Amino acid sequence: MNFIFFFPDEMRAESLGCYGHPVVRTPHLDKLASEGVLFEQCHVQNPVCSPSRCSLMTGLYPHNAGHRTLWHLLRPHEPSLFRYLKEAGYRIKWYGKNHLYSESYLREIMEEEAEQEQEELVKTFAGTFRKKNPYGKDDPRFYSFLMEPEEDQGRESTETAIAIERAAEFLRSEEAREKPFMLYLPTLLPHAPYVVPEPYQSMYRGAELPEPRPAGLPGKPSYHELIRRYRRLDRIEDDTLSKVQEVYLGMISHVDDEFGRLMQALEDSGLKENTTVIVASDHGDYAGDYGLVEKWPNGMEDVLTRVPLIIRSPGNRAGHAVAEPVELFDIMATVLDLANIEAAHDHFARTLVPQLGGASGDPQRAVYADGGYDPREPHCFEGDPVRDAWFANNPESIYWPKARQQQEHPDSVGRTTMLRTGDYKLIRRTADRSELYDLKKDPRELNNVYEDPSYASIRSELESRLLDWYLHTSDVVPRDSDPGIFAIKGTRQASLFPKL
Repeated sequence: MNFIFFFPDEMRAESLGCYGHPVVRTPHLDKLASEGVLFEQCHVQNPVCSPSRCSLMTGLYPHNAGHRTLWHLLRPHEPSLFRYLKEAGYRIKWYGKNHLYSESYLREIMEEEAEQEQEELVKTFAGTFRKKNPYGKDDPRFYSFLMEPEEDQGRESTETAIAIERAAEFLRSEEAREKPFMLYLPTLLPHAPYVVPEPYQSMYRGAELPEPRPAGLPGKPSYHELIRRYRRLDRIEDDTLSKVQEVYLGMISHVDDEFGRLMQALEDSGLKENTTVIVASDHGDYAGDYGLVEKWPNGMEDVLTRVPLIIRSPGNRAGHAVAEPVELFDIMATVLDLANIEAAHDHFARTLVPQLGGASGDPQRAVYADGGYDPREPHCFEGDPVRDAWFANNPESIYWPKARQQQEHPDSVGRTTMLRTGDYKLIRRTADRSELYDLKKDPRELNNVYEDPSYASIRSELESRLLDWYLHTSDVVPRDSDPGIFAIKGTRQASLFPKL
């Protein structure tokens, strides 16, 4: 069994045609959903890229090993999906950014392919695509992430297109036939800034899009107001945030077209019948909803936590949709199951192979996410003046407001945990307003009922369930063991009572 794992950054589920968006054009992803299995409620374990990827690869929650920041990646002592595959004889092919493995671990997985010259690294992360911020730094739109492409920038200039072309070359090569492979494509788009080559930049200009979730709602945590103030979004008087949504959809249509090229290359290769294709994302994007842009480390709205998950595997039930909630890290357990590999570590991911065969999910299941930082962890906050000097000390950077906010208002990014069932979402915060949403009545999460007396029993039940979850997932015990007091007599080993 081969695997292709297409993993665009920051692509939320509700902005794809196969997930019900009424305007966006995503024919290639829609086709995959019609041939494979679509998971309607897949949620990430953290709303930021690196922590989400670490959970994905290990089947562990961010709190299990402290993976809650951008700069604490998987280290060699930790298990991971790609190590299991590599040890089982799989070839790992990787085109796209890292944000997952530490340098030494990446060298173990990719060997000589982990080494890249600086020019190649830049192309991997940004392609040759050139963009510009059309607003002066005194313009309130300067920090909106809305940009414009430089002239004569073709679709082939994006890092996504470059990664797909390299993946297609691999599929056409003899190397793809020598041994089973995992082709991993962690591409950048539709990540902010909101800009993409034409015709995608203006593809949805003036389109009648769904009404955005409004800004300034009561009952929201402080970071909503603070992001709008620090980014000066609250001073914008034109339709900039509508344009953000339009361009975000254009970026997704570009991603979809590149995915179509990948699927054509797979078809031409003759490997389709023995290849599982997985499409997902590490988290979503505000894209103008709630009057916000980009994401936030302890933001737990569905626009951030709910991502697409589509799997087409040989023999699956075509067109099957799974309504019950699943977690992004279930991909790890599913791939190992399909590859007939047993994990050697304890984890919390569940295989989705039964659902690929047409089964429904677990209606009693809840999904969880961890995020944010504690005041005792100054090394976690973005905006460190030394480590993050390129944006923390530079008002010209569009990330400068984020750095200032986290340093000046640490409570706005405090430790947070989300529990979500099919009917309710509880967001418990240590240093800001907690949230509770009745998803049956309020699927867009507009009315926080955490303090509503009529929801007191539901809140109590969910908070008790959250505590039980923490008790069950507080750690994992290694499967190997030390001889300890049960050491076998007669063997040569260190004494339990060393001589003084």
